[in-house]
Amino acid sequence: MNTASIKETTDTVLEVKGVAVVILNWNGRHFLEKFLPALLRSVECFNTKGILSEGRSEVIVADNASDDGSMEMMRQSFPDVRTLILDRNYGFTGGYNKAFERIRCKYFLLINSDIEVPENWLEPLAEWMKRESGCGICAPKLHSWQDKDMFEYAGAAGGYIDRYGFPFCRGRVLKRLERDEGQYDEPADVFWATGACLMIRSSVYSGLGGLDERFFAHMEEIDLCWRAQLAGWRVCVVPQSTVYHIGGGTLPQDSPWKLYLNFRNNLLMLDNNLAKTYALEEVKRQKKDGDKVDLMAAAVKGTRKARRTIMTRMLIDGCAAAMYLLSLKPGYFRSVIKAHKDFRRLRTVPEPGAITDYLKKNENEEIKIQGFYRGWMIPHALSGRKMKF
Repeated sequence: MNTASIKETTDTVLEVKGVAVVILNWNGRHFLEKFLPALLRSVECFNTKGILSEGRSEVIVADNASDDGSMEMMRQSFPDVRTLILDRNYGFTGGYNKAFERIRCKYFLLINSDIEVPENWLEPLAEWMKRESGCGICAPKLHSWQDKDMFEYAGAAGGYIDRYGFPFCRGRVLKRLERDEGQYDEPADVFWATGACLMIRSSVYSGLGGLDERFFAHMEEIDLCWRAQLAGWRVCVVPQSTVYHIGGGTLPQDSPWKLYLNFRNNLLMLDNNLAKTYALEEVKRQKKDGDKVDLMAAAVKGTRKARRTIMTRMLIDGCAAAMYLLSLKPGYFRSVIKAHKDFRRLRTVPEPGAITDYLKKNENEEIKIQGFYRGWMIPHALSGRKMKF
C-alpha cells in the first residue's frame, strides 16, 4: 500500500473513527525511526480492545515541509501510515491547525515525535474522556526518556500558572524536577496539559478555533487550555498513563529564538485570557457580596486589572533583559526586546465591550479556572520553600 500523501492545497479529508493520533514532524526523521514502531504497536493493541465504540484509531504523520528525508523514509519504512504533507513549515500551531482541518474524528491526540510510549498508554486517556463528559482536554504524566523515574520539564504531572503568566508544573518548578514517587498518582484538574502529548475533543478544538497561529510554537498549549477553561471545559491529567519525552528535539533550551518565542507568547497568552479571567472573578465577587450583578462594571475592572498585570510582567521582563545584558548575553537581551516589540504589534487589546459580551454569553455557566496561582511563583521558588499543590 502506498502512503496517502495529501498536499496542503487539496480538499481531501481523512476519516478516523476513533482517536486520530497525529505527529507533527519537522526534520525529525531519526525520532520517527526510533519511536514510531512502538507507537503503531500500541495503537493497534488499543484497537483490539474495542474501548471506543466509534471505531478504529489511527496514527497519522503531518509533515511541516521537512528537508531531512523524513517523508522518503516514511514511504520506504512505514508505507501503511497515512501522511499529510504541508507545503512549508507552519510551526507547531499552524501545522496542527492545517492537519486537523483535513481530519475528521471524535478525538485528536497531539504527540511529539520524540516521545516513547509504553503499550497501554492510550487506554486511560480514552477511557477518561468517555467517562468525564465535562473534560475537554487531558494528558498523561510526562517522564524523562533519559531518566524514566524523573518527571520531564515540558509538562510533568500537569501545569499551573501564576498571576504574571509564569508556568510551572506538579513535579517541576523552574528547572527543579522531582522524582515520581507516586505523589501525583490521582487524576486532577490542572491549568494546562502538555502539548507534547495532549488529547482533545475535536469539537472543543474546532469550537476554540484551534491553536493561536500567532504563537508559531511554545506556550500555545497553555493558551489553548486557558481558553478551554474559559469556555467551561475541564483540563485534566490522567496519571494512569505515562509517556517518556526526550525534550528539546526541535530547539535547544539555550536558543535565543526559543527565548524570544517564550517571552512574546507569554504576553500574547495573557492578552488573550487575563481580562476574561479577572472579569469572571469580579462577577463572582459581586454575587458573593450580594451586590447587583453589573457585567459591564466587571468587564471594565477586569480589563483594567489585566492591563496593569501585563504592564508589570513587561517590567519584570525588562529586568530580565538587563540581567542578560550584564551577564554578557546580548543575544538573549535582543530576544526579550524583540519579543516585546512584536507583542505590541500582534496583540489584540481586549476591550470592555467584548468582555461584557463574553460574560453575557456565559452568565448562567459555572466557570471555574483551575490551577491559577494568585501569587508570583519565581521568588517563592527561589526561596527554597517547597511549592504545594
